[in-house]
Amino acid sequence: MDQYIEFITNHPILSLAWVGIVFLIVSGWIKSKLSAVRQINPQQLTLLINRDDGQVIDIRAQKEFNAGRISGAEHLSPENAKKSDFSSLEKYKTKPIIVVCTTGMTAQGTAAAMSKAGFERVYLLAGGMGAWQSASLPTTTGR
Repeated sequence: MDQYIEFITNHPILSLAWVGIVFLIVSGWIKSKLSAVRQINPQQLTLLINRDDGQVIDIRAQKEFNAGRISGAEHLSPENAKKSDFSSLEKYKTKPIIVVCTTGMTAQGTAAAMSKAGFERVYLLAGGMGAWQSASLPTTTGR
């Protein structure tokens, strides 16, 4: 124990950096556990679609959506996603909804907004379309 105290007194900046990193890790973990939106992987997404009639909502730009998307995905324009305009998705309020973007980062805000808007089961594809394509899962092209 004396060595810890000696280290902290000799290296205060490094010690504060470690405390900060631990705090960020713990707070991120707690936030993810308390979030209404669950992150899922591509295999879990296929199970949600096949077993629970899940609906994929793709929030990428129209050009990216047309270039390659998960089969059966519905497009929600990035503009509507930013404005939290989910009127075109009301029919899916009770179904499992999986929000997808390019990397999984942009979709977090949209998924949280959908959950607040009353969508009952909102999920987020961790890693986005990049994870889907890395898993060598099929995509559909065109309109």
